[in-house]
Amino acid sequence: MTKLNWNWKSADFWSLAALLLGALIVLLPLFVVFLTSFAPPGSNLELLPKNNWSLANYHDAWQRGKFLLAFANSTLVAIAVTAFQIVTSALAGYALARLKFRGRQILLLIVLATLIIPFQLLVIPIFLVLKWGHLINTYGALILPTAVNGFGIFLLRQYFQTIPVELEEAATIDGANRIQILWQVMLPLARPALVTLFLFTFIAEWNDLFKPLVFTTRPELRTVQLALAEFQEQFTNNWPLMMAAVTIATVPVMVLFLIGQRQFIQGIAATGMKN
Repeated sequence: MTKLNWNWKSADFWSLAALLLGALIVLLPLFVVFLTSFAPPGSNLELLPKNNWSLANYHDAWQRGKFLLAFANSTLVAIAVTAFQIVTSALAGYALARLKFRGRQILLLIVLATLIIPFQLLVIPIFLVLKWGHLINTYGALILPTAVNGFGIFLLRQYFQTIPVELEEAATIDGANRIQILWQVMLPLARPALVTLFLFTFIAEWNDLFKPLVFTTRPELRTVQLALAEFQEQFTNNWPLMMAAVTIATVPVMVLFLIGQRQFIQGIAATGMKN
């Protein structure tokens, strides 16, 4: 018995050591970026600034990169796309999970097939549609192309299937219709999946460079990633300033993920419980 306990403790130790090593490998580049951002302006790239730690790089990066407007644009686009995806994914996911209609499985396969098509392959037809609708160089060009997503539909469909049907039957007996059941019963119970979809979508939109680069040319529509790309082209040799700009662009999504990480893990774990 003692030997068995020792083996289990040994396995736990090596598992913990492997996790810590993986975390170190992932976090080390972020640690280097963060520390370099405090180095004296104009100095060379160094892991640990020896002296003169300063916040001047953040002030200069914020002003020179014009990140205030970029933050406003990225926040607006990310929230709008996330809202659209939550609504469309909830409606489509609930229909695929609960409604019985001909061709449901084929429709689900079509939704899943969209996940393997790179967005870059669709850029020309999307550009033509946006041009036809006079949406180039507008917020619509940044929002509408990703307003619906197959991953969100599949995620909520999977989570809805883990919720007991008896709850819907009880709501139906009380006189609730499908929309009321979805809004008052299903969505509150699907909070972990909704938070997961919110985090995936918001972070993806915040980090997206492709759409603003292709569909917009107006400076007032610059997003954070486009502003960061232009900033890096201007200050290629000023490592502390560049690292400060990278930190400014990264911190919001890191904080958002840390706030919702528990619901995120619950949502990911639950969506694979039922086919």
